[in-house]
Amino acid sequence: MSDIFATEKASNDRPFSVSESASRRISKLLEDEPTGTMLRVTVSGGGCSGYQYGFGFDTQTTADDHTFEAHGVTVLVDDVSLDLLAGAELDFVEDLIGASFQVKNPNATASCGCGASFSV
Repeated sequence: MSDIFATEKASNDRPFSVSESASRRISKLLEDEPTGTMLRVTVSGGGCSGYQYGFGFDTQTTADDHTFEAHGVTVLVDDVSLDLLAGAELDFVEDLIGASFQVKNPNATASCGCGASFSV
């Protein structure tokens, strides 16, 4: 994986990384959010491949959250989602078609064409 710079505050055997590009984009998006806001990455059932990624902002953590810090931003992943994201990298990609967050997930055995859903 390229540009892996995320670390979790607590020790964890299920790593999750955030690229420098994703950190920069999160930082830009947080400019209009209240101080202390974090990006939350989730996995839920659904989508065309069985599971789908979700992204949102949160100002609170819960007891089952894992926090990952990279380049001055904090990303939250709940414990159940982290089971499906272990070893994954959150990236932000800009190309001629557009710009989007992408999850490079080694646990995914298949994904839909847009990359928003996956199966294991």
